[in-house]
Amino acid sequence: MTVALVTPKTRPADRRTSSPGRGEAPVLSTAEIASLTAEIRDLAKARDAVILAHNYQVPEVQDVADYVGDSLGLAREAAATSASTIVFCGVHFMAETACILSPEKTVLIPDLDAGCSLAASITADQLRAWKAEHPDAVVVAYVNTTAAVKAEVDYCCTSGNAQQVIEAIPADREILFLPDMYLGLWLERVTGRKLRIWMGECHVHAGIRPTDIEALTADLDTELLVHPECGCASQCMAFGNSRTQILSTEKMVTFAKASPKQRFVVATETGILHRLNKEVPGKQFEAISERAICRYMKMITLPKLRDSLRDGTHLVTVDPEIAAKARASIDRMVAIG
Repeated sequence: MTVALVTPKTRPADRRTSSPGRGEAPVLSTAEIASLTAEIRDLAKARDAVILAHNYQVPEVQDVADYVGDSLGLAREAAATSASTIVFCGVHFMAETACILSPEKTVLIPDLDAGCSLAASITADQLRAWKAEHPDAVVVAYVNTTAAVKAEVDYCCTSGNAQQVIEAIPADREILFLPDMYLGLWLERVTGRKLRIWMGECHVHAGIRPTDIEALTADLDTELLVHPECGCASQCMAFGNSRTQILSTEKMVTFAKASPKQRFVVATETGILHRLNKEVPGKQFEAISERAICRYMKMITLPKLRDSLRDGTHLVTVDPEIAAKARASIDRMVAIG
């Protein structure tokens, strides 16, 4: 199958993603966690705030959140909540999405530097230039993009509903898919569609390679759960291994609950292991790579979450004109799948 890969000419200098070594979570004692958790719950009640946390957040932040999930689930929660304030424990583009979906609400993020290397791989100007080369194409953007990029696309998607989004587009239409090249390659395999793919990547998932898969044990009772952003995802499909499942993080949890298997090796950011162990007790989960850590996700800590609720920091806003343009593509994402 022919794939049209487009290499970004530049990498935007996004200040939120310029220091990948920052933000390692401090080690808190059990007593400190309990005290901060109680304080956070009291502050959230007083502020009429809902706390949303991504599956990759540190365990104690996941545990204090009102809802923990993937990008699609978090977007749906942000759109549906009756709370007047949303505190987003994730990365910046997720908080922007919440702001677009709930413009009447206050949206806070505990650390403004919690960015995303994948979102930083394409700018709105780059996308407009690409669209000009393909004026009749349908443009599909992974949710890991800035609000300004979302304002330029026809559909947003997450790893949880990307296949359904592609399949909803008429077969005779050209499709531009951005910014994750590995998710795009996986979508070509599962949908049979030819895509023009922007060559961006998540630095964490791109670091999980086929050699990591090859190093797996031959234990037939082990299931391999692979996120489609991984550099090995499309190769895993080509291997045809029935013990390999290509899944979003939310679907990993659902699959593990239903599977008769007792041992799972997980190829995605290691934060999901906490939720898997918590919601699927009695089964064994291990990371395919202990290096698969997103330090941007780990920048948000209990002290920062407490401070955000107490002080009303940091406010996330999106220009109303950009938000209005981005809303249609996000609404389609929330509705599909």
